[in-house]
Formats: sequence, C-alpha cells, structure tokens
Amino acid sequence: MGGFNILKVYPEILDIVGLSERDRHYDLQAIFKRDIEDNSDFAFRAWRIYPIKAQGEADMGRLFKHLTCEEVIVECEDGTKYSKRVFEVARSQRLHWINHHIKEKSPLNIDVFTVEEKDSKKRKVKKTYIYDKVEKYVIVLEQQRTNAFYLLTAYHLNREYGEKALLKKMKKRIATPL
Repeated sequence: MGGFNILKVYPEILDIVGLSERDRHYDLQAIFKRDIEDNSDFAFRAWRIYPIKAQGEADMGRLFKHLTCEEVIVECEDGTKYSKRVFEVARSQRLHWINHHIKEKSPLNIDVFTVEEKDSKKRKVKKTYIYDKVEKYVIVLEQQRTNAFYLLTAYHLNREYGEKALLKKMKKRIATPL
C-alpha cells in the first residue's frame, strides 16, 4: 500500500518503482493535491500559478499528466505518427520538488531566467524557467498578462540533449518579470 511518499522532502526522490500502478497513482495524486491543486499559496514570487485552461476551466487532470508523464511519438504500421503521454518515472519521482523550487527554498542551487519563445500557436510568450543546477531539474512557467503564471511542466534533465538545450535557452534570457 502506498502513502508513505507524502513524507518525502527535497532532495529525496519518491519511492514509486515498487508500487502497484494504483498505489503509485494514489501517492502521486496526494502530493499533487497537497502541493498544487489544493494549495492556496501556490505562487512564484507573489505571482499566482494556475494550470492551463481547457474550455475555459482550469484543467488539473491535464496538469497532473504533464507532471507525471512524458510525450512520446508512436509510429503506426502504416507509417503515420501520433503523440501520446506515457508515465515517466524520473519526473514522477520528483513531483514533490515543484513546490520546494517554486518557494525557492534552495536559492544557491537554482537559476531563474525568462525567455521569449513561440507557443504551439506561433504566438510570442514569455516562459520563466526555474533550473536546479545541482539536481538537473527544471520547472517551466508561462507568464500571463495578469501577474500570473501557467505551470506548463517540470522534469528531470535525464536526456543527453536536455541540459545542453536548456543552457542554450539561458543565453537568450531577458529580464525576469519579477
């Protein structure tokens, strides 16, 4: 039975590998509710953080999936491709790190920077990255006009190209809006 992971703190990682899928989901959901969904103080430098809206509603289910799953491309036998999200151990084991970093509890470990990028609709948006240089972990926030952020995702830089791509983004930093 799961449940003990709620007590873990940064830089510990959650012990979810040996859990059943049900118990793993229970533990991750409990941490997500505590740290994000039910956290009335979930803000970065006084700017409130929200999940991206879908059909005008804050979509907590979608956010939970982005924080525990990675996007993979699946190729069908006929050659067509589509993307889907699949459970990823590394980002899920660090779910409880999000609130720790949002509150900047390890300021010597992190670098906060903002860059202007194009979103999926080719609009220019400002994204703020909270990068833990020691633990190789990153949180991505999208700035909103109303002194708020959308929490886009958070993940461990466990791919060969991940840190290199992030360092390239850092070179394009603009003034962080806070």
